[in-house]
Amino acid sequence: MGQQQLLLIVLAVIIIGIAVITGILIFRQSAIDQKRDQVINEGMTVANNAVQYYNKPTSLGGGGYSFTGWEIPSQLKTSPNGTFAETVSSDNVVIIGTGNELVSGTDSVKVSFTITREGVQTVILK
Repeated sequence: MGQQQLLLIVLAVIIIGIAVITGILIFRQSAIDQKRDQVINEGMTVANNAVQYYNKPTSLGGGGYSFTGWEIPSQLKTSPNGTFAETVSSDNVVIIGTGNELVSGTDSVKVSFTITREGVQTVILK
């Protein structure tokens, strides 16, 4: 009878250990997905700012159907969720959003937004 109880206790500890590890992994993946969603949401706000600049006439401080001269407003460059950097040319803008949540090792969540006159294209890099 003692061996059977000991075996059941060991089996229960193993099952509980597996359940705890699985829970931790699911929680971690959920945190990464949530951070990625937040970076995408904030990046779309920055992208919409670029589209507004593109469509605004130069007499009103816009680009007059050009992205030349646009830069990310200073209050949008850094947020609690990550940072954003832009590469501007006359016909498009590429914004890279880097989250502060590490995916693995030193790799962070990264999302690319390409803005053209046709619209915004979002690509998840990591």
